[in-house]
Amino acid sequence: MSISLSPLGGAGWQFFTDNGTPLVGGLLYTYLAGTTTPAVTYTSATGLVANLNPIVLNAAGRPPYEVWLTDGIRYKLVLKTSTGVQIWVMDNILGLPAARSQNYQTATANQTTFTVGFTYTPGNNSLNVLVNGSKQIVTLNYTETNSTTVTFLTGLNVGDIVEFIQ
Repeated sequence: MSISLSPLGGAGWQFFTDNGTPLVGGLLYTYLAGTTTPAVTYTSATGLVANLNPIVLNAAGRPPYEVWLTDGIRYKLVLKTSTGVQIWVMDNILGLPAARSQNYQTATANQTTFTVGFTYTPGNNSLNVLVNGSKQIVTLNYTETNSTTVTFLTGLNVGDIVEFIQ
């Protein structure tokens, strides 16, 4: 089974109420496209652990884990408030195209330097870096030290999950 990151709720997404406040306790339901048949999503690129359905958003209005979709399956995503009031429906959703290269690492306390695990070209925006699912910005959060190394400007926390995608 192959899986791909969901374009809605995938990694680092935050959902809001119509008033612009985080959608605390919001509910993200996943169905097979065009139906109300529940569809499985996964918490990571490994596809080993399924998300709950609905996915309950945390106090920041974010899913507790990434949202990954099974390749070849079209999904319907339904977002509701914690009381079940529907906010939107997105139908016929497919996962994002697979990345060319990907590597996950777990940070040690105050770790700043990481070997990416593959070769990339610094300075051409070909590398995506995420920490705990949140996109990091080159020069703001990290520098591309060379073609295999990234250096964060501040040390990461022990257990932070760092993802490199090209």
